[in-house]
Amino acid sequence: MSRRPASNSRKRIKDAQHESASFRARAIAGFALITLCLLLLGARFAYLQITRHSEFSARSDSNRISVRRVAPTRGLIYDRNGVLLADNIAAFRLEVVPEQIKDLSAMLADLGAVVALSDDDIEHFDALRKAKHTFESIPLRFKLSEDEIARFSTERWRFPGVDVVPYLTRAYPQGEQFAHLVGYVGRIDAADADKLNALRYAGTTHIGKTGIERSYEDALHGEPGYDLVEVNVDKRPLRVIERVASTPGKNLYLSIDARLQRVAEDAFEGRAGAAVAIDPRNGEVLAMVSVPSFDPNLFVNGIGKVDYSTLLNAPDKPLLDRAIAAGYTPGSTVKPYVALGGLELGLRRPDDTVLSVGEFFIPGQSRGYRDDKRGGHGRVDLVQAIAQSVNTYFYSLALDMGIDRFSGWMSKFGFGKPTGIDLLGESAGVLPSREWKRGRLNQAFYPGETVIAGIGQGYWVITPIQLAQAASILAARGVRHPPHLLRAIQDGLNTPAQVIATVPADPSIIHNAANWIPVEQGMIAVVNGGGTANGLGTGFPYVIAGKTGTAERYSRTDETWTSISTAPIERHQVLFEAFAPADDARIAVIVALEAGRSGAHDAAPIARKMLDAWLKDDDNVRTAGGPT
Repeated sequence: MSRRPASNSRKRIKDAQHESASFRARAIAGFALITLCLLLLGARFAYLQITRHSEFSARSDSNRISVRRVAPTRGLIYDRNGVLLADNIAAFRLEVVPEQIKDLSAMLADLGAVVALSDDDIEHFDALRKAKHTFESIPLRFKLSEDEIARFSTERWRFPGVDVVPYLTRAYPQGEQFAHLVGYVGRIDAADADKLNALRYAGTTHIGKTGIERSYEDALHGEPGYDLVEVNVDKRPLRVIERVASTPGKNLYLSIDARLQRVAEDAFEGRAGAAVAIDPRNGEVLAMVSVPSFDPNLFVNGIGKVDYSTLLNAPDKPLLDRAIAAGYTPGSTVKPYVALGGLELGLRRPDDTVLSVGEFFIPGQSRGYRDDKRGGHGRVDLVQAIAQSVNTYFYSLALDMGIDRFSGWMSKFGFGKPTGIDLLGESAGVLPSREWKRGRLNQAFYPGETVIAGIGQGYWVITPIQLAQAASILAARGVRHPPHLLRAIQDGLNTPAQVIATVPADPSIIHNAANWIPVEQGMIAVVNGGGTANGLGTGFPYVIAGKTGTAERYSRTDETWTSISTAPIERHQVLFEAFAPADDARIAVIVALEAGRSGAHDAAPIARKMLDAWLKDDDNVRTAGGPT
């Protein structure tokens, strides 16, 4: 039996020592590596738990807590005496959070079987969805009925991300009567969303679209608040953690008197036209009527395409605010202003006379310009010319003025430019002038055009609010108070309304106060001295000063009417302007009808009813000041 060499035993002992040393080295290295990993893990843990604690805490809270924006309560709108014109009433709507819905199209189809959804509802929802974040709640259907709410409640579990939400919706208790003036709110669309302050309008679904609602949107809207709501895993609200109340919008008191407005509108008896009444002492608009009108409540929560198309295409244009945007030919209503211009410019004296023989000729021309009365009125002075509406007097005066002085003078009454009333959409009208015709038609202004401008014909276009402003300036003896509708603002129901400071009046345009007297006498004679509206003031406690206007709607050759019905009621635009009491006016009124026999026959009686409503029975109550 052979033995292994001794050297091999020694080698095995040396290898064990080496292995032991190697093991210790590996153990130390492993421990160091583990320690390093623990240190890195601890550092990471500290970074996440300490450095980024706020961030992850916020993320955690965002899964547990939802921020629900609270839209402010919209301010109310009243007339000058506290009659409610725009209210807020409780209602319910369907809201959808797109982020919580996997198949939006399928959901809408299923939901439509439970609660009726129109194409307009879905179209509006899609437009808003593109303009908002997917995690924001978007309204789908407004003003649910009790039956619809009950049906949805039984199927609620099928529609995660859809909920019934209470809200306040706008309502107009006076209906059509104030539709153009107060206006209406409508759902915020994509175009609105692009222009609005996203934070201020968070949670808001409606915005003022027309009238006062639009002009004073900033004051009416208020400031939003929010609720911090704890929700479950399905985003269902559990409890309100914190609530920051919204700031309601301000309440507005208008200068309008609802009773006067109602009297005026009823007096129109459905005939198309407009009426405006202004207090010439301060520019407050007391009534502003546009007929026909429409129901503004139709627009609040989205009017259907069929209904809107019906209104838009109606031949009598109910959506047109005739008081500020319709164009009328003023006719003879401009004559008092032209007469005053003749006196102020030194071209006429009150006792100067003109011979009216039925036709007026420009020197050197063969074309005649007819007077209103066949055979003429004979020799008349300024007072008689206004009272009898003698065209020849004003043909001659306008020709002597020349178009430049004529347009310069008439512009002082506000013709040819917006009045600046606190409503959007006001038209400028047309004041015949050399500059206007050159800019519009690139033609010279001819003497014949100047002549007919003197009786309110030709290129003339005025709006009822412009004529009302002019009448108020005349009533105030040349002093202009800018017309306005807002009278007072109330910051909450528990605070008194603060009356808006009156805008300082412009200096009088009449340089010689005596020049106003014969013009006033002429306008008094229109009503009380055998003039064109003689007898209108019968039984009225104050002296009325007025002027009729009748403008041809159709062309006429000789005595033959062309392109016209045989009914006289359709032949003219008819107007009437008046102020009373004549010596210390508290109201100036104008009425414009799109069709009628004459200003005296059709427009003047409406104005008389308005004067009765304001002055006849209770003239001491309605004075300048705050809401009564």
